[in-house]
Amino acid sequence: MPLGMSNQLIVRHNRRGPILGHHPWVFSGALQTIPEGLISGTNVQLVDEAGNFLAQGYFNSYSQIAVRIWSWDKNEEVNQDFFNRRIKSALELRQKYVANKETDSYRLINSENDFLPGLIVDKYADYLCVQFHTQGIEFWQQQIITALVSIVKPKGIYERSDMVGRGIEGMEKKTGLIFGTVPEKVKIKENGYKFLVDIIGGQKTGFFLDQRDKRAVLQKYAEKRQVLNCFCYTGGFSVYALGAGANRVVSVDASEGALKLAEENIKLNKLENEKNEFINTDVKEYLRRDLNDQFDLIILDPPAFIKDRRKIKEGIFGYRKINESALRIIKTGGILITCSCSAHLSLADFRYMLSEAAGRAGRTVQILETLTHGVDHPELVAFTEGEYLKCFIAHVM
Repeated sequence: MPLGMSNQLIVRHNRRGPILGHHPWVFSGALQTIPEGLISGTNVQLVDEAGNFLAQGYFNSYSQIAVRIWSWDKNEEVNQDFFNRRIKSALELRQKYVANKETDSYRLINSENDFLPGLIVDKYADYLCVQFHTQGIEFWQQQIITALVSIVKPKGIYERSDMVGRGIEGMEKKTGLIFGTVPEKVKIKENGYKFLVDIIGGQKTGFFLDQRDKRAVLQKYAEKRQVLNCFCYTGGFSVYALGAGANRVVSVDASEGALKLAEENIKLNKLENEKNEFINTDVKEYLRRDLNDQFDLIILDPPAFIKDRRKIKEGIFGYRKINESALRIIKTGGILITCSCSAHLSLADFRYMLSEAAGRAGRTVQILETLTHGVDHPELVAFTEGEYLKCFIAHVM
């Protein structure tokens, strides 16, 4: 089938609601039939039982999520111009609200929320890192890369499609240079600070851009504090804390390579290294040490403890344990910054977990600020499945 042409799929009458509410997923059970031989990536038009247009998207699977919607416009043709428009629109949003002379890196394409389901593009200074999460979006890789080169004009594009989720899609992991050149380490600017990012070998796409606003908020709490940064990775929160005048910062991570890059980032910003200490160990083990009255600001930014719905109970237990441990050792009047990037843990359940941890630790906790996604990680209002990041900044009594 030529690119851009589409089949029509009929949506059952009682399953139209989410589509009309602009939810981007259509499950196979919502469709009357799916023609045999339909290739993942094929553009399809969704119509009701009377033949009225509802939306269009790409076919992706014969089970679970069958169609991922990328347009509610009947007349929008899916071709090279389609991808050019999508990427230009996303870029303009970031240029208007995020990019400035102090910040040159941000999430450029946030999957469903930027109307390109399954696609992640992170911009690191003059370079892009891309992830294709589904077979359907990978079908359009050539058009997407052409649009990125034309609209963003990067010096290089590197693919990091090495997510576990590709296995669920029946896809092999893929990494490598797609366009131009990409250095071993990319130097970026974020709110005036400088960081070295390992796009090629770092976690996910190399840096946690979604914590930019939380790192910025940290600064008003860090002055003259004794700071413990748990799961510090390459030292993002540590750099901001030192830059804001913390008296001491202890950065803990299980990855020796991440800690080496964190140390480079401290030096890159010409911060006082004697105020900083790196500890290469498991955070859970470290929090069990005798650390009472050492820290009055603790940051918990762990990896996702809940990878799928079957792990919710186990994951909540993990979050509760590290928060309870932190609450037991933090000084009275201290600040706890606690985060979760688990999409399967709601904000309400995360708060309830924190209340349980506080009760078990015998501490009273006041939530001062609640933070979620940043401006460069927009969320479609109907797409609650896209919610993942949550952060409480709390006063511990």
